[in-house]
Amino acid sequence: MYFPYGGTETDYLRERDPRLGAVIDRLGHIDRELDPDLFTAVVSSIVAQQISNAALATVWGRVNDLLGGEVNPERGLAAGTGAIQACGMAFRKAGYIADFASRVADGSFDLEAVSHMTDAEAVAALSSLRGVGTWTAEMILLFSLARPDILAFDDLGIQRGMCLVYHHRKITRDIFARHRRRLSPYGSIASLYFWEVAANGMPGE
Repeated sequence: MYFPYGGTETDYLRERDPRLGAVIDRLGHIDRELDPDLFTAVVSSIVAQQISNAALATVWGRVNDLLGGEVNPERGLAAGTGAIQACGMAFRKAGYIADFASRVADGSFDLEAVSHMTDAEAVAALSSLRGVGTWTAEMILLFSLARPDILAFDDLGIQRGMCLVYHHRKITRDIFARHRRRLSPYGSIASLYFWEVAANGMPGE
């Protein structure tokens, strides 16, 4: 499953932002995979912090093997913090995952309710979890809940992409806010293109 968008969103961005529109025209449609299971998305986001993609693939494979291919609160609690840590992560991360599983299992964190919150409410709720900051919460909203208007100031890839697209030397909060207003309500789609430019440079240049 990929992040869903189409002509409605890209036509809007082209009209509002000709520079980004030219990038969209050159790059075409970008497929980015989603993880629609919110519990799994939170756990994998915690695991992914400060490790390479290769390391993430290895550790995440071990976590899935440990939990029998089904990452859910009950299996996480049954496995225990020590076994989760033994998959190749810091004890601190394993503790965050165990705490999250415990809160979902006992009902003190209503995971289902997050899906029905506004973006700001959902970021605040997810950020209340141990090991989940604002940036991580925003990525969960984008890549699990497929929210259409997520553009994260704290994402270095987005800042680099913006610098390349708009020829800025640095992205200040004021500059970011100006672009953010113009690209709303489709900031998530813009994010996909900024990341692509950050990774591979401006197309055609």
